[in-house]
Amino acid sequence: MLNEFRDFILKGNVLDLAVAVIIGAAFATITTSLTEDVIMPIVSAIFGAPDFSTMFLLLGSPPADYAGTMTDYAALKEAGVPMLGWGQFLTVVINFVILAFIIFMIVRYATRVMKKSEAEAEAVDTGPSEIDLLIEIRDSLKK
Repeated sequence: MLNEFRDFILKGNVLDLAVAVIIGAAFATITTSLTEDVIMPIVSAIFGAPDFSTMFLLLGSPPADYAGTMTDYAALKEAGVPMLGWGQFLTVVINFVILAFIIFMIVRYATRVMKKSEAEAEAVDTGPSEIDLLIEIRDSLKK
């Protein structure tokens, strides 16, 4: 059983998947930083809010023992106040769109490179195959 597990883990597809997950996680942090540190400050400047991810709409009142400010998103969320965190949601959606677009561009480029290398391989291999040559030799010997 351990040998089967070792063989399974050492297959190329599993290792490729593990590498892809690790690189994807690192890449996600880059796009999160791009969204939070570059794009969202620009969007926040347009809307006039210093931190767009803290934009929210209260749906209920805070508990009686809540002593914090009514504009602190994190404190209200921690206190369990029902609210609609639309700014944070919008930040996550923008982050997803950026990540999806970058992945699309990578896949598109990889597809073009693979098609180009396939076309080059076909262009180089325009002569007769070994089987064709052997058939031709056989037919010549028969004559």
